[in-house]
Amino acid sequence: MPGTQTRSRPRDRNNVLNRPEFMSLNQPVRRETSAGEGRAGAARRTATRRPSQQDDAAARGSRDSSEGATSGDAVPKDGSRWPEQDCMQLNPSFRGIAINSLLAIDISLSRRLGVCVGARGPGAPLRPMVALLAFSGHALPWLCGTLLCLWRSNSLAGQEVLVNLLLALLLDLMTVAGVQKLVQRRGPWDAPPGFLDRVALDVYSFPAAHASRAVMVSRFLLNHLVLAVPLRILLYLWAFLVGVSRVLLGKHHLSDVGCGFALGFLHFSLVESVWLDSAACQALLAIGSLHWAPLV
Repeated sequence: MPGTQTRSRPRDRNNVLNRPEFMSLNQPVRRETSAGEGRAGAARRTATRRPSQQDDAAARGSRDSSEGATSGDAVPKDGSRWPEQDCMQLNPSFRGIAINSLLAIDISLSRRLGVCVGARGPGAPLRPMVALLAFSGHALPWLCGTLLCLWRSNSLAGQEVLVNLLLALLLDLMTVAGVQKLVQRRGPWDAPPGFLDRVALDVYSFPAAHASRAVMVSRFLLNHLVLAVPLRILLYLWAFLVGVSRVLLGKHHLSDVGCGFALGFLHFSLVESVWLDSAACQALLAIGSLHWAPLV
């Protein structure tokens, strides 16, 4: 018996499984199976303990999956995105790339040109003059000036031009306000609108109301007034500088001003196409002054 023990000791020393790096291979598998059985039993106990909660979770999961199947571009509630949507974002279309690039260039240039935004900016000394130039394209002085001239006018031709100009100003005001409310684009510096902007319904950035009004008024005056060549050049320059002043003040993007110019040309063309003659203007003035004759 002692001989067998002495023979077994060298055999144990020569066994590679007794080395420290292989000791994990000698561990019995009972603990893992028992732990696995314990986890399985705990899972069975929780499953039998809360069957109603699992049914509710399954119902919610099926309902969410059905809603996700019906809405193609819907995002899951946990914030993760579907693989198809990730692939579409990683491979955008050429039009999407072009539009996003143009918008980025527009925002970057508009912010760089907003030199008169703050009182300490590089264009702070020019801020009062730029603000006065922008105010010259505001709706309030043009509406009040047109009404004052219409009240003091005695000629039928002058009243005809002034009534059509008043209608053009109202058309421009309501159209630009409606488009701005529909788009709701903020300015490049996201500055809150002032009191005069709220009075003129010029709350948002797109399109530029001052630029549209300046182009429409300049085209109207050039078409219905006999002016010398220097004055005509000054009117064109004034309309352009009014749009630029809004960019310098950080109120509008360059694209807002460009669309405002185009909208002003459109308003002028529309007013010219539906021009009211002298009889219609006199009827409107009679209705407005409450001096119309009673119907017979």
